[in-house]
Amino acid sequence: MMDELIAGFTSHLKEAVQVGKKADFSNTDNSLMNVLVCGLGGSGIGGTIISQLVSEQCALPITVNKDYKIPSFVNQDTLVICCSYSGNTEETLEMYQQAYDKGAEIAIITSGGKFAEIAKKIGHNIIEIRGGFPPRAAFGLSFPQLFFVLNQYGLINNDFEAQIEEAMKLMDAEESAIQAEAKEVAKKMHGTFPIIYTEAPMEGVAVRFRQQIAENSKMLSSHHVIPEMNHNELVGWRTKNEDLSVIFFRSKDEYYRNTARIEKSKEVASEYTSNVIEIVAKGDGKIQQALYLIHFGDWITYDLAELKGIDSVEVDVITGLKDMLAGLA
Repeated sequence: MMDELIAGFTSHLKEAVQVGKKADFSNTDNSLMNVLVCGLGGSGIGGTIISQLVSEQCALPITVNKDYKIPSFVNQDTLVICCSYSGNTEETLEMYQQAYDKGAEIAIITSGGKFAEIAKKIGHNIIEIRGGFPPRAAFGLSFPQLFFVLNQYGLINNDFEAQIEEAMKLMDAEESAIQAEAKEVAKKMHGTFPIIYTEAPMEGVAVRFRQQIAENSKMLSSHHVIPEMNHNELVGWRTKNEDLSVIFFRSKDEYYRNTARIEKSKEVASEYTSNVIEIVAKGDGKIQQALYLIHFGDWITYDLAELKGIDSVEVDVITGLKDMLAGLA
């Protein structure tokens, strides 16, 4: 099932664009000064990624919150975007209530549940997407809606639509090659502890990969970014360990000084493990490259699960945790 969901990534993106274009938001009287994206897990990672992809265009600061409590700066001049695929994420519902009590401008992205009920009852701006998938596998449906929300509020232009369209064409054309290369990468990572490195502007993509390794492949991993890791973690490479693998997410648009840092970091890591892997993003522009790496990474995590002989969909421990929390007063 997970392989079918990953294979459907570009069709999900296409559907998302069609849904987003139909969004018809009411205008706000608030003078927006900042943006807070609230969400967790597969619903929350989109906020981290969008904040980096639009940083050069959006004039307002975007903060991502993955907790029960919202920052004190939130007020009537804050746009709060609540992302909950199920519509019932308890942490996001608590953040919503706090934002509502503070008079914030609220927009909701969901497939239904309590959030859909609230939005329709109170009149919040909402983009409702198709439900029924594991939240992490609905990324293609939910993530593009963040662009549309920001666009509806006049915070970004609609250039992202063409970027997503080109990304879909690229991935469809490269699909066989992506799957074949992902299998080879998974073989190198199998039986190791993965360490993911990338340039800071792509950290959200690295976090997504780490999350997918945990949920799909049932493995722990770590990530860090260039140049920050050159100021601390690089010193930690001191012991030969073939049980480690290092994955560098690269881009042809890297800042030249970071390119030099990455090459040196590869050199250092290669002294202590032979499992050093580079994945270079294809496409023009940050949006295309991010979507390409996300899709590539998803296939790797599926292949790792297959190599381990485990179910990539199952997340029983999370279900058990939610059941436990549901029993609390």
